[in-house]
Formats: sequence, C-alpha cells, structure tokens
Amino acid sequence: MKKIIYIASFLCAALLAGCDDFLTTESPDFSTDKYWRDKADVEAGLSSVYGQLDCRTNAYTIAEVKYVLETFRSDEMTVGQDVYNYPEWAAMASYSYNNENSCIKEYWMNNYNGINYANNVLFGIKKVQDTGEKMSTEDENHLTGEALFLRAYFHFKLIMSWEKAIIRDKYLTGEAQTHKALSSRTDVWDFICSELNNAGGLLPQDRPSSETGRVTKAAAYSYLGWAYLTRAYEETAKKDEYLGLAEEAFKKVTGYELEPNYGSMFDGTNKNCKESIFELQFTNSTVDGTYHKHVLHFWVAPGSMRGWDEIRVSEKMYNEFLKEGRIAENNLYDARAYGSMFFDDPYYHEGEHILGYNYDDVYYETSVTQYNFRKYMPATWDEQKQSAVGTNMPLMRYANVLLMQAEVYNEQKHPEKAIPLINDVRRIHGKLPAMTGSDYEAVKAQIEHERLVEFALENSRFYDLRRWGKLDEAMKADGRTNFNSSTHSFLPIPLMEIQTNNEINE
Repeated sequence: MKKIIYIASFLCAALLAGCDDFLTTESPDFSTDKYWRDKADVEAGLSSVYGQLDCRTNAYTIAEVKYVLETFRSDEMTVGQDVYNYPEWAAMASYSYNNENSCIKEYWMNNYNGINYANNVLFGIKKVQDTGEKMSTEDENHLTGEALFLRAYFHFKLIMSWEKAIIRDKYLTGEAQTHKALSSRTDVWDFICSELNNAGGLLPQDRPSSETGRVTKAAAYSYLGWAYLTRAYEETAKKDEYLGLAEEAFKKVTGYELEPNYGSMFDGTNKNCKESIFELQFTNSTVDGTYHKHVLHFWVAPGSMRGWDEIRVSEKMYNEFLKEGRIAENNLYDARAYGSMFFDDPYYHEGEHILGYNYDDVYYETSVTQYNFRKYMPATWDEQKQSAVGTNMPLMRYANVLLMQAEVYNEQKHPEKAIPLINDVRRIHGKLPAMTGSDYEAVKAQIEHERLVEFALENSRFYDLRRWGKLDEAMKADGRTNFNSSTHSFLPIPLMEIQTNNEINE
C-alpha cells in the first residue's frame, strides 16, 4: 500500500502569517474535537494558512525552495559560485533536473500543505456557524473569502509551474481521499477563477492597521486578472473572452497608487505601502521567541558584503536595466536600476549609497562580479550583517496590475489605452520620459522591457516568457543549452507524489 503523505501535514499547523500580531498567533491543534469553537479559532487557523505562503516556513526555505524553483529558471539571473556546492539547486538553472529533485518536491508539498490548511479552515468556519459561537455574517464572509483566496493562490502557484495539478477542494479525513488524479489544465484554471471570483465578492475592500498583510478584494481581482490573461494566450479559441474577463477584473482593483520611491518597497523601510496589494510578511521582532526572517539578503550579496554569492545579475538583466541610457531625472539611468542593483556608476562612487559605503569600498579588481542585486537587502550595513532579516517581499503590486492591464489593452488591439498606463509606471518608478512608438508591436516590445526591469527578482520572468511564447528564444540567448520547451516549460510531477498517490502513474 502506498504511504499516506497528507494526513500528518494537515494536522500540524505552521506558526506564520501576516502582521506582527497575526504572526505571533498561537499554533492551533486542528486534531482536537474541541477545536473550531469561535472566530478566534478560525483566525488562528488562518494564521497557519498564511504561514505556508511561498515556502516561508523557515528562514532558509524561501531562498532554497521558492527562489531556486522560480528564479533559477529565468534569464534575469545567473548562479553564483556557491550554488555548485548544491547540485539540486544548480540542476534547476541548468535544466538538468528530474522528478526526484528535492526543490521540486518541497515546492509541490508546500503548496498542498497550504491547500490542506485552507480546506481545514473552511470546514472549521462551517462548524463554528453550525455548532459554535456563531459569527456575524460580515465576519463569516470575510474569513471565508480569505480562505478561498488562499486556497486559490496555492493552486495558482501550482498551475503556473506544472502543466496539470490535483484539485484539492475537500477537508481530508482519511487515506482514501489522498489518492486523487491530476486534473486537466483547463479544469484547474476554471477552479482557480471560480475561487478568486467568489473570494473577491466576500473579502473587504480595506483592512485596519491591525490586520496589515491580510488579503482584500484587490488581491483576489489582481490574481483573477492574471489568471485570465494567462488563459487568453493558452486557450486561443477563447482569447477575446478571457481578455475581456481580465480587463473586468483589473478594473475592480481600486484604491492603490504607485510608490515614487521604488527601492523602498524592498529594503524594509516602506512595508505594505500604498502600492502593495499582497505582500509576504516578515518582521525583525523576536518577541516571545517568534522568528520570522529570511536569508535572501545573503543570497544576493557578494562575499565583500558578507554574502554567499548565490544569485547574480545576469548580463541580460544588467544590459536591460541600462538599455535606455541616461535619460532619467538628474542624468541617471532608469531609477529601477538603482533600486534593484548595485553597479559601477558615479551615483555609487559617492554619497555612501551602498549601505553606507561607496563603490570602491565594496568592489575590487579581483571581485568575481562588479555588480549584484540590491533587492531584498536591508537599508543599513548593521542590518545586512544580521544572520537573517525581516524585509518584506511584495507578491502583487499595483504596477503589476497596470502593466498586465496594458497588455490586455494591447492584445485587444487598443495600444492607445495601454500607453498611458505604461508611461505612468515609467514616470513614477523609472523617473523616465514617455515611451516612443504607438502601434501594437512597439507597445508589446515596451511591455516586455518594462516587465523585466520592473519585476527583476520578483519571480514573474519565466512565466512571462512562457506566456509570450519566448522561452526557447530567451534560453538559447542565455546559453541554457539543455533547455527544451517540450520538456522544460513545465516541471515534472514529483516522484514522491507518483509513488504515494494511487491515481497518478505519470
């Protein structure tokens, strides 16, 4: 008989979540018959669902699982020297992985753990309403919408990396339920879109400061729009329909503005700002023994900055940042280059803009690289020296909504509607003049450029390239000779799942 793989995971809740108060919620014991008594139990359960977001289950997994799987396959970065000490990480970058790769297995399991926790919470909400201290209709709607969004989000992460996935929409109570077949890509997308649409109708428009980090309507509609935009390319017979649905979803994202200080969104100085729609929460606080930090600051930093040299800026990425020349304010390059990267530039040779130092203090002629990612490093050298940091990671920003909305308009053959949205992002984030060109092809090329420089190291690049049908072209240009779109556009189902699920034989 195959091993049981899910029961234990959904009975053990992780202690992680949104704002500092929500982060420190006591980890619940879902297995007790006395659980699911009231709203407090439901919110404690939701804490565990948030804790599974994007492999943030400890200080290392977000880098060693999420970033290895989502970032290493893209052409925005190249691996540093230390990666070769970890063959399974290097395999992701070289496209030499197989279905036994531990990163692939852990990413798959992390998302299904989150799904199981969300299903448990949805079960719990019903139990509270039926037999416990009944919540108000508003509280029930908000909490249900939250659990539905999170369940959809984990499925979204899966279908973005796998061609098929298992739809798990039931609270698991026995081994028989763990054996379930893969669903078609269309069925998984249908499920995700339905969940996000339902969540959007239930979630609140805004959250009080005590609930910072918890999802709102905007998060649901942003991902719903992304889902439909992706489907418009994948299901071409329904392209116009899905573009229309994406446009409709994006128009429901209201109340947000672009943040003028681009780099502040990633260095811990401007958490959950007016641009942030959905943000992965971390904290430097260790009150009561809590510890919710990550080590990505070491991953992107060179040795001279106490880094481990795991993720380097690729030549493609470096050139793209500087592509338009010194046309930004104050005769500088695109401001997003400075918010995303330390590099050899007069700006960094004076003013102590590199965590209190200048370029020549950090880089030497013998340095293995003369530039590195700046994103997710903290604002000061004292923080950079810490073993882990509490900088947040934006998962959905308003800039993403605007650029996806621009893409929708352009694919609908209305480039004139797309250009103002592109120019807003360029002006506010890049400190740049308006784009040139006005036809479909010019706007398409501009969107591709803007998305690369806007979301460097935010893990959308691989999926953008696949959506545009440009993976083969990009990987060939990047020297990824092992890449084959027929086998590497999606990840293999983990061997662990095949061995433990009687309904999967791939």
